[in-house]
Amino acid sequence: MKLKIQDIKGKDQGELEVKFQLITNGKGTQAVHDTVVAFRAGQRSGTACTKNVGEVAGTNKKPWKQKGTGRARAGSFRSPLWRGGGVVFGPKPRDFSKKVSHSTKQLSLRKALSERLSAGDVVVVDDLKLASAKTKEFISVMSALKLDGTALIVAQTVDRNLMLASRNVPNVHVATSDSLNTYQVLRSDKLVFTRSAFETIEARLSND
Repeated sequence: MKLKIQDIKGKDQGELEVKFQLITNGKGTQAVHDTVVAFRAGQRSGTACTKNVGEVAGTNKKPWKQKGTGRARAGSFRSPLWRGGGVVFGPKPRDFSKKVSHSTKQLSLRKALSERLSAGDVVVVDDLKLASAKTKEFISVMSALKLDGTALIVAQTVDRNLMLASRNVPNVHVATSDSLNTYQVLRSDKLVFTRSAFETIEARLSND
């Protein structure tokens, strides 16, 4: 499979042949699911916390005597039935992270990228160097590449001008080729790779 290479003005700069083997069958579907679920679970902070009867402030003294008042018997001010009392089976801090093997991550990334390549959602640019950090310049590049909707920019390294120019543009995200994951590949409508970044991804996928 060959991809057309463009410059930031949308002009053709040749072709790039995809070196890794694309997955065209159903293989890897479960790996994609497991990887995405694990990634999203890892984003949860897990800091929700409530106090049980033993942790809320209050005395152990009986609110009133057991008999003779005409009121229902009560043994503690900290009862879950009372306002300000403890919470029964409330959430406690926990770790939501899930473990996924390296081979599963590799397979899921290759599967996800294969699907996006087959759908024609991948754009490769020769380089993505901006002269300034102005958002206007970045928007002109987006227009030249005919990018509509959400987009993920994948560069070899974090470029300061690119990061600053793109951060005010809604639905546009920037990632590096070393940290690209399956969830990022599936999230956006279009994937924009620099040539060097795509070659790095190919090297990552050729090691599985």
